[in-house]
Amino acid sequence: MNKVNHLLERVFPEQRLFLRSETGTRFIRLSPLTQALGWTGSAAFIAWSIIATAVLLMDSIGSGNMRDQAQRDKRLYEQRLQTLSEERDARAAEAAAAQERFNLALSEISEMQSELLASEERRKEFETGIGVIQATLRRTMGERDKAKDSLETMLAAAQEDQNASGSGAAPAQTNATLAFLTSELSRTAAERDLVAQNAVEAERFAQDMLYEARLRDERNDQIFRQLEDAVTISLEPLDKMFAKSGMSVDHILDQVRRGYSGQGGPLTPLILSTRGQGPDPDAERANNILSELDRMNLYRIAAQKMPFGMPVKSGFRFTSGFGSRWGRMHNGTDFAAPIGTPVYAPADGVVISASWSSGYGRLIKIQHEFGIETRYAHLSRMNVQKGQRVSRGDRIGDIGNSGRSTGPHLHYEVRVGGKPINPMVYIKAAKDVL
Repeated sequence: MNKVNHLLERVFPEQRLFLRSETGTRFIRLSPLTQALGWTGSAAFIAWSIIATAVLLMDSIGSGNMRDQAQRDKRLYEQRLQTLSEERDARAAEAAAAQERFNLALSEISEMQSELLASEERRKEFETGIGVIQATLRRTMGERDKAKDSLETMLAAAQEDQNASGSGAAPAQTNATLAFLTSELSRTAAERDLVAQNAVEAERFAQDMLYEARLRDERNDQIFRQLEDAVTISLEPLDKMFAKSGMSVDHILDQVRRGYSGQGGPLTPLILSTRGQGPDPDAERANNILSELDRMNLYRIAAQKMPFGMPVKSGFRFTSGFGSRWGRMHNGTDFAAPIGTPVYAPADGVVISASWSSGYGRLIKIQHEFGIETRYAHLSRMNVQKGQRVSRGDRIGDIGNSGRSTGPHLHYEVRVGGKPINPMVYIKAAKDVL
């Protein structure tokens, strides 16, 4: 101890603290070691105070920045949702306008088919009439040639008779015969000229009909091209949306087709041939367009039965996605929102469960077509019952904090054949379509 005091004496010389009272004076001796310990303790306390204050300030500043960042992210996400909603409304308006154009085009195609059939019938009638006129003209010209030959023969015979008899009665008979033949020849020539004129007019009318038919064909081709382009543009995003779902598109459409196998109506294939020989190209193009429209209609029906919609539509944020979390598998996507925020059915289906389920809290299960099941957990209220049929967009419950939950949110799951699937697959697939 004395050695330590001796070593510290140069820095901390021994000090005496005098305490005076009414009865006397006392002093306290402060050794170098005591002073060193006091200074060290004071320095440590001051350093701890500075570090603690700095940590508190940094934490306060960081918390404020995180709250500001969260607010900014929320505003940005709400703006993005608003933009997506406007785009969705615009796509819906475009789809409605396209459907209206399709219906108008189909009615025009039907009218054109009727006009084309009528024009074909008239053309056949004119061809038949022209054939009859030509046959009559040939027959008349043959009769004229025969009459001319008969006239020459009769003239020659009359001349021989006149030379042989030399009497006055023969020339009179010959003159009467000549007059009759001349009148008949004149009538035959007039009929021939009339038939030739009718033939020329019929030929001209047939040419006009062919010209009108060509114009109609060009107009039909233009309408068909517009319809084909519109159908292609409309089907492309639907093909991509269903392909991104990860399920077999052909299997989905086959199931929908088996469920809606009625015939008739505006999408009935055209089977009439306007030319009466082989398949008609226009009818084939029309049938192809109708087939694509039927495929689009099947897509529309399937989209209503698959969970392409959003279960929460406003005032939420994604807090936890599909995948491993805290060493366990998180089988869904979490939508954080205030308690009471509406939850909507993303597709048509039947409620197979609506009850309390341990860690899930209030849980709703909905069975959809194609072996798809959706689950909605931690609800504060359930608006549906087991066995109830729901449609896409129906409000089935409200977001809550029931069960094993760290805050108000919706735990949303999608299962195909009992196997959990990332719900964002369906949500992202439909982002630019629905």
